[in-house]
Amino acid sequence: MKLGILTAPFPELSLGEVAQWAKGAGFEALEIACWPSTGGETRRYAGTAHLPIEDMTPGLASEIADDIAAQGLAISGLGYYPNPLHADAAHREMVIGHLKKVIRAAAMMKVGVVNTFVGGDRTLTLDQNWARAEQIFPDIVSFARDHGVALAFENCPMIFSHDEWPGGHNIAYSPKIWRRIFDSWGDGVGMNFDPSHLVWQMIDPLRFIREFGGRMVHVHAKDLMIDREGLYENGIMSLGMGWQVPRIPGLGEVDWPPLFAALYRAGYDGPVIIEHEDRNFEGTREKVERGFLLARDVLRPYVK
Repeated sequence: MKLGILTAPFPELSLGEVAQWAKGAGFEALEIACWPSTGGETRRYAGTAHLPIEDMTPGLASEIADDIAAQGLAISGLGYYPNPLHADAAHREMVIGHLKKVIRAAAMMKVGVVNTFVGGDRTLTLDQNWARAEQIFPDIVSFARDHGVALAFENCPMIFSHDEWPGGHNIAYSPKIWRRIFDSWGDGVGMNFDPSHLVWQMIDPLRFIREFGGRMVHVHAKDLMIDREGLYENGIMSLGMGWQVPRIPGLGEVDWPPLFAALYRAGYDGPVIIEHEDRNFEGTREKVERGFLLARDVLRPYVK
């Protein structure tokens, strides 16, 4: 295993500057945030463009990859988390176009994983969304396979605010859908596993790893705290809004020792990438760095 960070919380720094800090802080890997350089993404912890995806060439890709390797760091994957099942067809076309550019860039850089979302239209039922996914994703999966890249979908429901209610913006959150994904799209896809999203859904993470651990190609280390007063006030019908609180690993309700034990038993030996979304450690570069360092110290005993 290698312990690393997702670069998204450092939008003001160059990739080289992030790499230099990460190496100095004892990290071993980077997941590189790859949103479009033109911006436009306003969601928290989205929109960071640490690679010139639109202008990538084989020569530039090799240069960037060599620079990261020279720092003694691995690239765990390229990360771009849009909504390919968005209600608006023009939006779908735009984000899928960029996703394919990210896949092409990963192939040029010899990075084997692109992390992303399946997506979802919050106004449709699960089965209606799945019907749309069956129309859209075979082409994307084939494109990735042709480039030697595995698509790794994150198991995040993407429901944090009222503009994502009631269905969320990513349907790949439950075992029911994950079985469909693997049955339909085969070895061309894997899972970017984030245990925090199981906590508030009351899905047993250890059972989840027992079933899907063999298909996990990337792991996000993020924690989650349930605000019991917020849960009392809003109830479970609010689907987490007002009571699911993303935290740095060690400051939430994920039980990390048995979780790592389950990952090792499942044979997972890939990257563990800290995803920083903790509001207590944001607002300044120093606070973001402190959050990453706290997470590092919690996780380091288990990542060898």
